[in-house]
Amino acid sequence: MIDLIIHMSIYILMPPLLFGIINKTKAYLAGRKGAPLLQPYYDLIRLFKKKMVISGTTTWVFYAGPIVTFISVMVAGLLMPLGQSQAVISFTGDFILFAYLFGLARFFTTIAAMDTGSAFEGMGAAREMTFSAITEPGLFFAFLVFVKLSGSMSLTVMLQRNLYGIINQNGFAPIVMVIIGLAIILLAENSRMPVDDPNTHLELTMIHEVMVLDHSGPLLGLIQYAANVKFFILSSFLCTIILPTFTSDGGLSWVGFLIGIILIAVGVGIVESIMARLRMSRVTVLLFSAFLLCGSALIIFVR
Repeated sequence: MIDLIIHMSIYILMPPLLFGIINKTKAYLAGRKGAPLLQPYYDLIRLFKKKMVISGTTTWVFYAGPIVTFISVMVAGLLMPLGQSQAVISFTGDFILFAYLFGLARFFTTIAAMDTGSAFEGMGAAREMTFSAITEPGLFFAFLVFVKLSGSMSLTVMLQRNLYGIINQNGFAPIVMVIIGLAIILLAENSRMPVDDPNTHLELTMIHEVMVLDHSGPLLGLIQYAANVKFFILSSFLCTIILPTFTSDGGLSWVGFLIGIILIAVGVGIVESIMARLRMSRVTVLLFSAFLLCGSALIIFVR
């Protein structure tokens, strides 16, 4: 019971902190003081207190988009184990539902953007769906690698089983390939540099941000919190793979898990500080590289 309380507390409260860590890292590397570490929490509270400004051209789809996106992402997070704690919801084949819940969230975000009738938001929605068509197969290949290694189709078993003996028979190179591929997918799925610039205000270069230009108040707050949770979930997935030593006996300790998550956020901040946003044509090359890395790792393990 205590483990479940810690699990849910971290899952609900920690996601905005990671964005604060990213912003602090970028500010430090740029020689600035930057916003407070807890600024994402202040922004969310401010948004939920504001009133909504809704265009008269929108329909119920515009309201449903943020709500369905938020619910889908939150349910997907319940399928992901956190450190030594098992997933709140676990069953055979849950990784398929996990991926499709992210797809459902993306679908409602894009149709809510298109419901406004804005050409800019439609452009962002088209880019979002195009890039997701490349990242989703790469994510599935990564899942299949761990299905092969663990012999299970449950996320909890896949990520918490000791895989060292199996990996040693094939070498660590395929796992490194999966880690690199998932790191690229993490940046792409969360609209981070070099795939997208979350701080830009130029409509012609935005992807995710341009889709939520017409949302305000609590609806925008739901979208931003869902984005925080999505980053936390994918970071948890990557952290458990990078630090498998903690899972060999009794699972990853909460301290080790939290340190790993924080280091991933710092790493994202460093990447965004040293890299510029790629041209659209180069983004597809980067995403295809993640797809090929995860696919090649699967081929190596099933040979």
